[in-house]
Amino acid sequence: MNITWYGQSCFQINTSSPNNNKVNIIIDPFSPEIGLKPPSTEADILLITHNHPDHNNIKTIKGAPFIIDGPGEYEIKGIYIKGFYGYHDNSNGKEKGRITIYTIETEGIKICHLSDLGQKELKEEQLEKIGDVDILMIPIGGEYTINANEAIKIMAQIEPKITIPMHYQIPKLKVKIESIDKFFKILGIKKIEPLPKLSIKKKDISEEEAKIIVLTP
Repeated sequence: MNITWYGQSCFQINTSSPNNNKVNIIIDPFSPEIGLKPPSTEADILLITHNHPDHNNIKTIKGAPFIIDGPGEYEIKGIYIKGFYGYHDNSNGKEKGRITIYTIETEGIKICHLSDLGQKELKEEQLEKIGDVDILMIPIGGEYTINANEAIKIMAQIEPKITIPMHYQIPKLKVKIESIDKFFKILGIKKIEPLPKLSIKKKDISEEEAKIIVLTP
């Protein structure tokens, strides 16, 4: 499996189905108005977490993907996907509305994408739906989502084996949010060398040691 980050909460997951066919998943392609170059690639599956311009640029994706834009349980090409509601704020959606949290199970690996989560903690029923997570994609930039401190508390609730931070300030991004530095400082990390993509198999995931992986868009 290869995971690529394009900035904000947009990811590409290249995976294999149980019969070894290649499957390309795209999550939350953004509009170029935010200052970043959106992905221009084909997808088999396209996940949209909520209807904001930095998450729902469907037209940039080529091909004829199976589009999922809300809660439900799906099995497409042998990939199992579950979506359920979360909140874009800490007031049960009264300020900014709802988002869809997705879990993706493929190649024996479970991925959880938290979208623009604004809740300072997850509810028990949400944690039950998320379950055991191998790779967590979590926003850390604050302002529109949880910030670094709140993200670390959510990580403690989920206890993922690998965490990939997202939705933070990067060059050319016109949205003003926090950089990754605060996240590093709270965790006592001086620096993590970013990867252009994460190439991983189930056997590479440690049961004993939790890791932070930083990707470069």
